Amino acid sequence: MHPNDKKHRKVRKCLNEPNFSGQHLLHNPRIVRQIIDQSGIRPSEIVMDLGAGKGAMTFALAEKASSVVAIENDPRFAEILKAKSQAHANVAIIEKDIRLAYLPNKPFRVVANIPYAITTPILEKLLDPPTDFFQGAMLLIEYGAAKRFTSRPIRDPRILRWRMWFDLELIKVFPRTEFSPPPSVESAIFRIRRKADPYVQIRHHRHFAGFAEYALKRPELPIYVVLQGIFTPPQLKHLFKNLGVDRQAPICTLNERQWGMIFRTMLERVDAFRWPKLLRRK
Repeated sequence: MHPNDKKHRKVRKCLNEPNFSGQHLLHNPRIVRQIIDQSGIRPSEIVMDLGAGKGAMTFALAEKASSVVAIENDPRFAEILKAKSQAHANVAIIEKDIRLAYLPNKPFRVVANIPYAITTPILEKLLDPPTDFFQGAMLLIEYGAAKRFTSRPIRDPRILRWRMWFDLELIKVFPRTEFSPPPSVESAIFRIRRKADPYVQIRHHRHFAGFAEYALKRPELPIYVVLQGIFTPPQLKHLFKNLGVDRQAPICTLNERQWGMIFRTMLERVDAFRWPKLLRRK
């Protein structure tokens, strides 16, 4: 059984329809080129186009990448893509819900105008857990989602996890008139880049997930109040000496570097039975 089969069965169960709609097709070739030029594609990488539509991004990517995998769930669009791909030997078309598609087991990048209604599930698929294969992405997403993923303070443990291993950036906002049909919201170019030196090692992902979920359960609580449930008073004294923050500040105001320092201190100085456990299944 593929390691993601259980996850896929869970996704199938929660889908209301076999086909997912809601794609807003980008019709401005200038924007397509701008996104691709800023994507950092390397010739050796696989590039995925998630929610490929009629291929506005797909076949422009084929000129830059050695291999392009286009995922499209709408059978009408998939047929159009398959017909166009006959002239492009380096393009593979997969007719499938993005949430059920397997990701490559070798280095890959994503450049796509994704369906807005499943933005968070797509990011979860790419970023959680943070594998060695996913190299980064340039996405068109809803402007409000881009603001939420890049905002400070950080109140969502899921977003905190993502930002420990990846830099999330809102690059540029586009009006809804650039799409067909126009979405009800503005759109934004959203970039994801792997951190060269992440604050937490990937092998500690599940432990950090439990820690983040515990610490941000009530994000406005003072840092000291939250952490005293994990650390002893002497350990807290040592921690705050090195952390350089006001212990009464809300815990959500910590930046990624500070979260990494607290977590590493927990691993080094706190007995494992005191570490917060992940409550939700991942």
